[in-house]
Amino acid sequence: MKKYLKIFISVFTIALIAAACGSDDGGEAPPPPPPPVPAPEAVTLVFPPNNTVCNQGEILSETQSIVTFEYSLAENTDTYEVNVINLNTTISQRLNSTTGELAITIERGTPYEWFVVSRAEGTNETATSDSALFFNEGPGITNFSPFPAQAINPTRGVALPTTTTAVNLEWEANDTDGADDIVGFEVFFGTSQTDPASITSELITETIISDVAVTSGITYFWQVITTDSHGNTSTSELFSFQVL
Repeated sequence: MKKYLKIFISVFTIALIAAACGSDDGGEAPPPPPPPVPAPEAVTLVFPPNNTVCNQGEILSETQSIVTFEYSLAENTDTYEVNVINLNTTISQRLNSTTGELAITIERGTPYEWFVVSRAEGTNETATSDSALFFNEGPGITNFSPFPAQAINPTRGVALPTTTTAVNLEWEANDTDGADDIVGFEVFFGTSQTDPASITSELITETIISDVAVTSGITYFWQVITTDSHGNTSTSELFSFQVL
């Protein structure tokens, strides 16, 4: 019994010593965690402005020129990722800057879309600006083709619920000569990625086709050709969506 009592007293004594050491008022408290990095804000696009012809920049050749893209500086932002998309080829350039402008070499006589993504060190959050369309002027061009149509509904790559049996195909179209210069659209739709069929027997003036039948478990593709009053045409990218 005395043996167990001695063991108990020893353990109790060690516990008291440990508690006394742990309650040393002279110890320093751990530093507080750093405040979270605030999320960056979106910029405002300045040049080239939306739905215009860009006739500024340094001409390099018959086919290329350097255009300086300008945008406002944004709060809580360290880097600006400038995205410039060739609407004829859908090829995108993504270049970074730490200032409110960036000179980029692009094709002449070509329609483009551009936007800017704001990024900050210490956070994965980003902010994306509105996008703008412009036509980079080419040699000897006096009238410009319409901008390729942009999908409004269904949005690019969306997955629709299984219960969906019909969709409204809706798009937006613009022309540097004004919306009134566009005379009509031809719309292609189907399950073939390489050859969707035309579903308009003639040019239509509306920017929507209602109640197009779809089936669950299928991926669909659609495309719009825009024609203006001068006979110029532009072909949109091949949009796709899936019905689950």
